[in-house]
Amino acid sequence: MTETNQESALKAFERLLTIMDELREQCPWDRKQTLESLRHLSIEETYELSDAIIEGDMSEIQKELGDLALHIVFYARIASEQQAFDITDVLNGICEKLIVRHPHIYGDVDAQDAEAVERNWEQIKLKEKGNQKKTVLGGVPTSLPALIKAMRIQDKARGVGFDWEKKKKVWDKVEEEMREFREEEAAGDREKAQAEFGDLLFSLVNYARFAGINPEEALERTNKKFINRFNYLEAEVDKAGKKLSDMSLDEMDAYWNAAKKQ
Repeated sequence: MTETNQESALKAFERLLTIMDELREQCPWDRKQTLESLRHLSIEETYELSDAIIEGDMSEIQKELGDLALHIVFYARIASEQQAFDITDVLNGICEKLIVRHPHIYGDVDAQDAEAVERNWEQIKLKEKGNQKKTVLGGVPTSLPALIKAMRIQDKARGVGFDWEKKKKVWDKVEEEMREFREEEAAGDREKAQAEFGDLLFSLVNYARFAGINPEEALERTNKKFINRFNYLEAEVDKAGKKLSDMSLDEMDAYWNAAKKQ
């Protein structure tokens, strides 16, 4: 970033801080907000940003990033009123963390590739915990959705060297878990089948990681694809003066196949 661009960015950030102060002091809705009341809104904004990224909509990405920036400033303003911390503490805190966790940039540690950087990152995080219980997986938020949590767990384990050496072995594990799931399902043991299905999903997430695929993003793209096709099916059925509830599966399949060609 050039000096001119950096100055513009600082002015824009200062403007946001000023507006936040004004809203907090003068707007009844903004005065009413708390850390807790903003929490679910922040989650929604994060998912909206995720949707915009998947769609590749740069205009929407810009807007959603602005919404998240507002939330960060909002949280810091509330915390400053409670004399807990302020936006300066937030920014300085992340700056110090980045410097400490990038010794290959700001120190004398050698890291030739992204994998080495990740390993260093995890080791540094463990050291930062000091006298706290040092667990590799302790930093994975318990409230994460299960699919994303599985990804983070596997990434954390890989960061300390606990990982498969060959992709083929990972796929062998997928097939093994599939066999075990089908055996329990055939036996009619729902509890065991559910456990084996969880193992199967976990192993598929693991294989996706080895294949360079983000499974959460892949599933969301499939969700969107299904929604688009089903919406098309509904619209075409409506145009034909029919009702889905009155149609056979074969009839619906004909419309579905037409939707796939669109």
